Amino acid sequence: MPLEKVEDIGLENESGIFCKYCVSDDGSVKSCQKIFFGGVQFFMGAVPGTERALAERLTRKNMKALSYWQTHEHECLNGSEASAEEYDEAMSKLAQ
Repeated sequence: MPLEKVEDIGLENESGIFCKYCVSDDGSVKSCQKIFFGGVQFFMGAVPGTERALAERLTRKNMKALSYWQTHEHECLNGSEASAEEYDEAMSKLAQ
């Protein structure tokens, strides 16, 4: 999720910034699978007309851009990513 508001931030540490949905109640970062699934659900619900395959590509692109996932590789992030055009279009729909 975009971290545009302070209340969207769940954790900020040396590994990066995490949204409130990526952090467990105990303050730890959720597993890659849980975050990935949540991201897919987010894009499918927040961007009208987004099918699961596109939501997965958008989530991969979004997660791989974060410093934490650049140093914590996981198989759930293997696969194709959204193109820059797909990502920009999805982000513009979120802003509406």
